[in-house]
Amino acid sequence: MVRVLVVGSGAREHALLWKLAQSPRRPRLYCAPGNAGTARLAENVPIPSDDIDALALWADEQAIDLTIVGPEAPLARGIADAFAARGRALFGPTQAAAQIEASKAWAKALLVRHGIPTARAEIVADLDAARRALDAFGTPVVVKADGLAAGKGVTVAATRAEAEAAVRACLVERVFGAAGERVVIEECLAGPEVSVLAFVDGERVVPMVPACDYKRVGEGDTGPNTGGMGAYAPPALATPELRARVQREILEPTAAALVAAGRPYRGVLYAGLMVTAEGPKVLEFNCRFGDPETQVILPLLASDLLDIVEAVVAGHLEQAPVRWRAGAACGVVLAAQGYPGPYPTGMPIRGLDTAPDDALVFHAGTRATAEGIVAAGGRVLTVVGQGPDRAAARERAYAAVAGIQFEGCYYRRDIAAAERGQPAAAG
Repeated sequence: MVRVLVVGSGAREHALLWKLAQSPRRPRLYCAPGNAGTARLAENVPIPSDDIDALALWADEQAIDLTIVGPEAPLARGIADAFAARGRALFGPTQAAAQIEASKAWAKALLVRHGIPTARAEIVADLDAARRALDAFGTPVVVKADGLAAGKGVTVAATRAEAEAAVRACLVERVFGAAGERVVIEECLAGPEVSVLAFVDGERVVPMVPACDYKRVGEGDTGPNTGGMGAYAPPALATPELRARVQREILEPTAAALVAAGRPYRGVLYAGLMVTAEGPKVLEFNCRFGDPETQVILPLLASDLLDIVEAVVAGHLEQAPVRWRAGAACGVVLAAQGYPGPYPTGMPIRGLDTAPDDALVFHAGTRATAEGIVAAGGRVLTVVGQGPDRAAARERAYAAVAGIQFEGCYYRRDIAAAERGQPAAAG
């Protein structure tokens, strides 16, 4: 029996375990540290996801055959290198390759050097340089902390005052610590956004079904950025022609550029794209499965995820066909009141066991107590509806949301709203 450890505690990790549990090979599943939902599919292990030494030691002691890392922080800190040094298989890029997400400045330089389509940008490390860059770019303008900031280090500034405040938050107030020591000031591209995740085993790239996510906390894309308030897949704009262009112009050249840089990439490469009038351009790269995109992509995967992951780790992705189901999925994040700012915890969650068969409930910030499951984080659950088209998937997601309650529960009501009536293409 294959023993698989999933590292992380969010809805993404719950979705990964849910899909792995469907493998006909019936793997023995573990999750570190997990949540109340993962405990129903796997044995939770009380080790934080960023405690690399403890995770590696535990994997040795338990003879873990394969480890899959959900969050970016342990990848950026070198968990893949630590496991490789012990002869343990791990799905995820090395610390050097994970710089594609861990440093926006490094990633931008790589893209520019290899002619991969992206927004024009300048990298600055002091206020005077930042002000000169802002003079050059005008408004609107995008200000990004260079390093990891849990999805909250990007500001789309409509005014000069907003832009300067975002720069000062990074360089002067040190809101993001070392992650904000450098700032990427970037032109504001126009067009719809799409996320394209791909399995990469070095230079071979196999894209997943594209998805759209919602980063702002408020309806109509208002308010501060969050870790993600919902997603759906596939969007109507992701035509076969666009998908082919993304693979040809962005994904494959990026994988080749990483090989050329001496940083071959194995794992999931996540491209956040803007579809501009000139074509798709890179907004950002992530070095792992996205959240909440994973929760709507994996329900559409027809192949065995375990086989695919093992093929990527072995460098033989061609040996594991990646097939997709027709149809669509829509995911709505249920968050605690106040998120992404301070929020309460400990609220009992009702209705978890009453979700209809055409919906999935992936846990994120949840904890099991003697009295039942309670909210224990900012993003508490992702509720996913599935259907033959986007309209049906959306309707089923919100119908399931209506049956779940906890005090202060907040969610956006406009996830996939613009896609109503649009047919879903086969994956």
